[in-house]
Amino acid sequence: MTLAAGARLGPYEIQAALGAGGMGEVYRARDTRLDRTVAIKVLPEALAGDPQFRERFGREARAISSLNHPHICTLHDVGRQDSSTGSGQAVDYLVMEYLEGETLADRIARDGGPQGPPLRVDEALQIAIQIADALATAHRAGVIHRDLKPGNIFLVGRRGSSTDARRGGPSGEVCGGGPSASAAASADSPEPWRRRSDPPVAKLLDFGLAKSAAPAVSGAGLSMLPTTPHALTGQGTILGTFQYMAPEQLEGGEADARTDIFAFGAVLYEMLTGRKAFEGKSHASLIGAIMHAEPAPVLSVQPLTPRSVDRLVRKCLAKDPDDRWQTARDLLDELKWTVEAGAPEGTAMPVAGPRPARFGSARLAWGVAAISLVVAALAVTTSYFWRPVPEPVVTRLDLVTPPTSDAFSFALSPDGRQLAFVANGEKGSQLWLRPLDQATAQALAGTEGASFPFWAPDNRAVGFFADGKLKRANVGGGPPQVLADAPTARGGAWNRDGVIVFGQASPGALMRVMASGGTPSPVTQVTAGQNNHRWPQFLPDGRRILFFVPSGDPQVRGVYVASLDGGELTRIVESQTAAVYAPGRLLRVSQGVLVSQPFDAAHAALAGEPIPVAQDVGVDDGLFRSAVSVSALGVLAHRSGVGSGRQLVFLDRTGKLLGNIGPQDESSFASPALASDGGRVAVGRIVQGNADVWLIDVGRAVMSRFTFEGGPDRQPIWSPDGNRIVFQSTRNGVLDLFEKPANGAADEQPLIVSPEPKNPLDWSSDGRVLLYASLDSKTQSDLWAVSLTGDRKPVPVVRTSFDDVQGQFSSDGRWLAYASNESGRYEIYVQAFPDPGGKWQVSTAGGVYPRWRRDGRELYYIDPDNRLTAVPILVTANARTVDAGAPVALFSTRLAVGANIFTTGFNSRAQYAVAADGRFLMDVQADDAVASPITVVLNWEAGLGR
Repeated sequence: MTLAAGARLGPYEIQAALGAGGMGEVYRARDTRLDRTVAIKVLPEALAGDPQFRERFGREARAISSLNHPHICTLHDVGRQDSSTGSGQAVDYLVMEYLEGETLADRIARDGGPQGPPLRVDEALQIAIQIADALATAHRAGVIHRDLKPGNIFLVGRRGSSTDARRGGPSGEVCGGGPSASAAASADSPEPWRRRSDPPVAKLLDFGLAKSAAPAVSGAGLSMLPTTPHALTGQGTILGTFQYMAPEQLEGGEADARTDIFAFGAVLYEMLTGRKAFEGKSHASLIGAIMHAEPAPVLSVQPLTPRSVDRLVRKCLAKDPDDRWQTARDLLDELKWTVEAGAPEGTAMPVAGPRPARFGSARLAWGVAAISLVVAALAVTTSYFWRPVPEPVVTRLDLVTPPTSDAFSFALSPDGRQLAFVANGEKGSQLWLRPLDQATAQALAGTEGASFPFWAPDNRAVGFFADGKLKRANVGGGPPQVLADAPTARGGAWNRDGVIVFGQASPGALMRVMASGGTPSPVTQVTAGQNNHRWPQFLPDGRRILFFVPSGDPQVRGVYVASLDGGELTRIVESQTAAVYAPGRLLRVSQGVLVSQPFDAAHAALAGEPIPVAQDVGVDDGLFRSAVSVSALGVLAHRSGVGSGRQLVFLDRTGKLLGNIGPQDESSFASPALASDGGRVAVGRIVQGNADVWLIDVGRAVMSRFTFEGGPDRQPIWSPDGNRIVFQSTRNGVLDLFEKPANGAADEQPLIVSPEPKNPLDWSSDGRVLLYASLDSKTQSDLWAVSLTGDRKPVPVVRTSFDDVQGQFSSDGRWLAYASNESGRYEIYVQAFPDPGGKWQVSTAGGVYPRWRRDGRELYYIDPDNRLTAVPILVTANARTVDAGAPVALFSTRLAVGANIFTTGFNSRAQYAVAADGRFLMDVQADDAVASPITVVLNWEAGLGR
């Protein structure tokens, strides 16, 4: 090995040697630009001067770069650098994904032998399906592998019993487990590796001997290999590994897709039996066996193997290419049929995708074991268990969750085995996890206030948003990790390279950050007419992102595709809500009907007509999302929504209900503001997808719409005289502040317009000063004040490196109460205003939502147990210091929570107000807040068109 730890190849820092062979040296390295682990394959200096070996090295790069498939090693980069040895010979290198696991050859050598075959039948077939799928993609692109063997198949998620096998086969061909694997399953990880019953993900490696051929279909958009004949690929040259070569290869004939199929049959035979299909004591005898002998039937070695599998292998190993499967696609279809036919009648099993679901493998294993017992005991026909199932059966399961105020926040794991959802628990709204093979769900500790969950590609962690932050929680346990600031998040997505992309309401661009945490950076740019970019999902290539753009303009609103690499946005279709990507399809909800439409992900284009999938599927009009989730394996989940609402109520100091303001409302009441006369309430409300300010006459319980723009208008506050209302709106592309007469006699006018998002908080009692929160990328949320007379120049009031939020003036205007997380949790503080003075912490165990009593002698807030808490306030005679008494919990609240209510962060506002007579106006969750069940659908595509 020629490179030492610490050496650099371009931006890549060598960390350790992984292995070496005749054709390459492989190293683990760190990409210093993206802070990710990669595998680097280097052409040794001894071979770098040989044009033939350089051509093979370049061919491997071109072959892998032309292919994009979850079961083909991903090529990140190629490079050349001058040698550090002084030889004058440049170093050529390939940068590939870094895998954690072992080669199939290592697995067979370790677990095979006298004790029996190295893999169960169902596990071998699932791996075979993945490799056949990879070959089908390569052949369609005109790439023939020509060196398919167990040493060039890598099993991600496996390791040897005694060593950490993060290397390739004898030749050192490796694409090590990209960040999606290594981050969650490193050698030092305390978490267990997958159980033996969990089939690993297979990756096809080493395209160094790949040969170009005419693509099986039009290769538009694919980078083809050169077709000029040369010594290494031309007819008459024998290349590959003898034991897996087809007869035509040994004769120096032309290799095509059927050559790879022969090698595939030899590999599958070895997986099922633990033996080589062809063996010999010398090259000559081995060649003779391949050319003329037939291997022992699989059934003679592994009696549990279905006869259909034995036939499939024999057809792959036919001497004449015309007698084999003619395409890898046909072979893949036969494998899928074989697995489906192995399930008991009336069931269906997932058979495609990167990680087959556990219940599918269990069913197949059960069916195989049943056959063995019947044959051994009664010699009864196996046709019952193995007869073909004419069509997959659509299966629906209803999962009942605890009550929730956010019925739309749920997500299936990529493998379709687990469901993450938001529901109410002992500590309020939390993230819950429900394995689909278990009967109960568990709340994840430390996820209070969670929303918008999304999964890591390895199914081991869930991303979510809470407290204005992007966080991740490991499924195996442990406290959640804060990754980045995300005060106005709108959904997230996580790719296999460890990149997380999330949407936001303001300033609106999609942002990216590494799954290990960091400072987010923009991926997209919001243009004129676009409110923001939200609900991102990665397409299969892991680079392009499907997302939604809300807008009042139908020519702008809709589903788009962007790229992590930049470039222009592509609009896919006009839509009222975000689309959900399913393998080969887009799912959208229109008037309560979930429809599916064919989608060409490679070209970002819809094809065909929409087909109904399910009825009565919920839509969150306020956030432009639907109650739908689809796993990478195609398992579908949906629900109808929530059959409950929010209620505005008046309570006394003991929590006794004094009266309701009108009936329950299902339009997402938020941030109620009470006019000084107590007769009117301004509140945020979402109706038919529009977020607007509404006014409520308290005495008559009559509501009227106050704002009418297409963009969201929210967070109202009253002027002291009750004649004007200030609110926030994104009509200019960022959260600016607007002012409008309370009688609606005139149009609203901009009050504060600036690049930073803003949230109105309070109006001083003399009407001269407006207080608001502003979001800064460096200092997070700050409190600012602007004089409404004179030059109206905003000035900072509380500006720290922490979140300073939810400010309110005392009635005399001399004191400011606010919440801040400077201590590590949110506490309530009081400081002098406007002149600099002291600052006092008045809460003792955490708190949010501070509100003054009208006489200034008491301050209220909500403690971590959701109780309204009171603190006596005494101002000294010189009016320069504050003496705060001991906090006293008054009563437990049921304040509304949900996706349009922010408990913390710059856009948070108290969900209650204090009337002049001491009553509390509260926005509470209705008593009957019970969500509909989540319906999980297996084989949903089988029902299309029925």
